[in-house]
Amino acid sequence: MKSRSNAERSRVQASVSLLDERTVQRDVSNDMMVRSRPQKRICFVARNAYGALAGGTGGHIGGGERQMSLMARWFAARGYPVSMLTWDEGHRDGAPIDGVRVFNLCPQDAGLPGVRFFWPRWSSLAGAMSRANANIYYQNCAEYVTGQVALWCRRHQRRFIYSIASDPDCDDRLPKMRSFREKILYRYGLKHADRIIVQNCKQQAMLRSNFRRDSIALPMPCPGPGEDELIGNTSDSHEPLRVLWVGRIYEVKRPDRLLDLAERCPEIAFDMVGQPADTKYARAICERAKRLTNVHFHGPVERDRISDFYRKADLLCCTSDFEGFPNTFLEAWSYGLPVVSTIDPDNLIQDQRLGRACRSASELAGAVQTLLASETERHVISQTAREFYLQNYTVDRAMERFERLFYDAAGAISS
Repeated sequence: MKSRSNAERSRVQASVSLLDERTVQRDVSNDMMVRSRPQKRICFVARNAYGALAGGTGGHIGGGERQMSLMARWFAARGYPVSMLTWDEGHRDGAPIDGVRVFNLCPQDAGLPGVRFFWPRWSSLAGAMSRANANIYYQNCAEYVTGQVALWCRRHQRRFIYSIASDPDCDDRLPKMRSFREKILYRYGLKHADRIIVQNCKQQAMLRSNFRRDSIALPMPCPGPGEDELIGNTSDSHEPLRVLWVGRIYEVKRPDRLLDLAERCPEIAFDMVGQPADTKYARAICERAKRLTNVHFHGPVERDRISDFYRKADLLCCTSDFEGFPNTFLEAWSYGLPVVSTIDPDNLIQDQRLGRACRSASELAGAVQTLLASETERHVISQTAREFYLQNYTVDRAMERFERLFYDAAGAISS
């Protein structure tokens, strides 16, 4: 085939430039259109999230709680009227935190067993939802509250957006739920949600197959470091390489696998960060960790200190039986850390070369030792991981997708 003439190439380049300009203008126009609409009132139903929103280490602070507090702050900073419903932990009802009004449910331990399901838990939820008076209610994680929020929204003609937190939430057996009542309410909420958000394509397929519900997969936001903060592991050649593990200390996270790994690799230093559950298993893990000289068990760490651990680490290790899409992966990639994991959402770790996906404890040990032995390979993965984060998971990039979805869900609701 003959090459194009200079004049033809110029016409093509001009057309491409015009197309790029129109694309940019269209995207800017869409963003301006979204921001020019009446801003909807948004409420996050997040019973355990007061600690994540207020700061500190109190209460249960997991990935879902951190995500919702981040999202609520982002919408509030954009001028949206935002509220959050949490357990009453002694704070004043309706008091704002960073522009987010926090409405109280009852205290978590209030009421008599059996009766408290209805009063004061359900009754206080309905009262707090009324006081929030939002157009859109957002709830994350499969529980009976999913159905209660959906019931209230249908009765009061408000929109309900539900977000899947973990793969078992899409399993029609609902293996994490113990009672028939909880399963019935969750199924109702799933059926009547106006929009459903999933973390990966596997969840999307499971939801369609098991519950006949369509959903949208959205990357979750993650506030990462700036380029000037990417210091990395600054230890000298005499210091051991470091593996970081972050998560709640309970069975499904399988921290026992990390301790097995630490015993097999005494030359490597391991940092464990997380809140122990109040279980016999968690207590045994904590005691065992303290006996290992190369394991540093730090317990729960305040949010503003967690970055120190990512900077000092050489890789992140995940040992869970199942997850949705761990926030720790996003945090690690934002710091350019490889991830070695027993779970791999949508095969991203393997396909995008962001670390190593393992199927057994022996594979886990081999992957950790191989990566730590090759500084060149870690450097390549580090650059890939950081770029992958920047393209998909920065707060503004991810939250603008949520903003468009919320407006789509709001539909014709009047302000």
